[in-house]
Amino acid sequence: MDNYIASVILWFVLIVEAQVLPITARWSSQRSQFYDFKVQITRVTKLCNTKDIVTVNGLYPGPVLYAKEDDRVVVKVTNESPYNITIHWHGVRQKLSCWYDGPSYITQCPIQPGQTFTYKFTMEKQKGTLLWHAHSSWLRGTVYGAIVAYPKTRVPYSFKGSYEEHIIILGEYWLKDLVQLEHDALSSGGSPPPADAFTINGHPGPNYNCSINDTYKLDVLPGKTYLLRIINAALNMEQFFAIAKHNLTIVEADGAYTKPLTVSQVMLGPGQTINALVTTDQQIGRYSMSVGPYMSARNVSFQNISSIAYLQYSGSTPYNYPLFAPLPSFNDTLVIRTVMDGLRSLGPVYPPMEIDTNLFITIGLNVQKCTSKTPLQNCKGINGGVMAASMNNVSFVMPNISLLEAYYKKINGHFTEDFPEYPLKVYDFVNQAPNDIPTDTQSITGTRTKVIEYGSRVQIILQDTGTVTTENHPIHLHGHSFYVVGYGAGNYDPQAASFNLVDPPYLNTIGVPTGGWAAIRFVADNPGVWFMHCHMEVHMSWGLSVVLIVKNGQGKQEVLPHPPYDQPRC
Repeated sequence: MDNYIASVILWFVLIVEAQVLPITARWSSQRSQFYDFKVQITRVTKLCNTKDIVTVNGLYPGPVLYAKEDDRVVVKVTNESPYNITIHWHGVRQKLSCWYDGPSYITQCPIQPGQTFTYKFTMEKQKGTLLWHAHSSWLRGTVYGAIVAYPKTRVPYSFKGSYEEHIIILGEYWLKDLVQLEHDALSSGGSPPPADAFTINGHPGPNYNCSINDTYKLDVLPGKTYLLRIINAALNMEQFFAIAKHNLTIVEADGAYTKPLTVSQVMLGPGQTINALVTTDQQIGRYSMSVGPYMSARNVSFQNISSIAYLQYSGSTPYNYPLFAPLPSFNDTLVIRTVMDGLRSLGPVYPPMEIDTNLFITIGLNVQKCTSKTPLQNCKGINGGVMAASMNNVSFVMPNISLLEAYYKKINGHFTEDFPEYPLKVYDFVNQAPNDIPTDTQSITGTRTKVIEYGSRVQIILQDTGTVTTENHPIHLHGHSFYVVGYGAGNYDPQAASFNLVDPPYLNTIGVPTGGWAAIRFVADNPGVWFMHCHMEVHMSWGLSVVLIVKNGQGKQEVLPHPPYDQPRC
């Protein structure tokens, strides 16, 4: 019996810590997956500096969560760190399990130091590559990992099989403590400093100080096809990714199959995932995998040194000089347009054809007037103001109680249900400010929500604004994926906009283009309180968020169950 228990424990540890799982190693009998996450302080040495970071199970990036479509997933999270923590399962639609979605003060109070909370959800009709990460303060800069959901047993992929699968997680690294970074940035009223490095699977690569040996290497055989599960887990930066002399054939985006699209480079916003096939059809050697910045905003400082990893053919040696992977210019939008113009669902898909709830939401940055008695310390935003961000010129204020609990238990005074369906003022969104005085870049503040009837067919037009600067914003919706039925430049014009209602991509995070718009559609068939926000952490902290409340329906499968008994308290 002791040997049996030991073998079971070893099997569990191998699953939790594995970073690569070949197709042939899938398991087929277990319908529930159990994980034990310990949030803890881990000492790491990077960029000539040794520091403590917050991790899960001492791993950076964290453990991979493996499951199959329709599996039940149970994750016990124990907070051994000195900070409050929550975990969000990014892209998991949480059907009837909103209590376990994870955003701090939206669906739960944080897990306080020394406390434990167990997340329980089902990968209902979901497969593909997703992401889990911390959703309290800025700790997701180090607390993140991949979710890999395989198809059901004996159900093949939609594309030709690959020899192996590998996870590629793009990130950012700061020498400064992330909690302190957040505090300093928000209290200053200005922008945070750029990251000290970009990372690939936690490794900065040889372009940074003391990092020539801190480089990720992927060993491959010539003449094989590999599936790369590419995830952008960066805190505040959208990133380009490319492999020298190798094309990427996209076959999945945000956990949904797509028609194959072959490109030489991709750009992922924070939270976005892409599955791409890569064929090792070049001469034996070492080829750089490069990650670099996409920065669409004007007059913003950012890290502009690329992170490098190596794609190493069997038979190559360290003396083979790696071929460089060229990346686009930091503000080049061609790569993004190429992917979005060509990205199509595999089908058949059924986007809503008729609309019950139509929202038009402007998104962008603001600058509030300085009211501090110490402006030199607290008003370091543009023109001596305080940086902010908004939707429909409303900057979201985070409550001090779980909004889901407040809504479910009818606790008054913590939010209102008056988020505007349209901008409060109509103007030239891309080229002007929403207020009467062009230099007035202020927003109003509040914890405003929008209530939606269960089963509503929803269309949201997301319009970028130039109040401060136009910028590409990765907007993530919790609790639902959506069809991107339209996408264009300039101000949205319903008379001229072209929609794809045949095979639009099915995503959970959409990069609203710089000075442009995106149209999304979905059916609100999941009751709960769902966060929609920019996935650049600083923009979310500045208020670029809203909460959509989907009401209960009629039957048992349309009503949110009662709260878990062990939910954390504020």
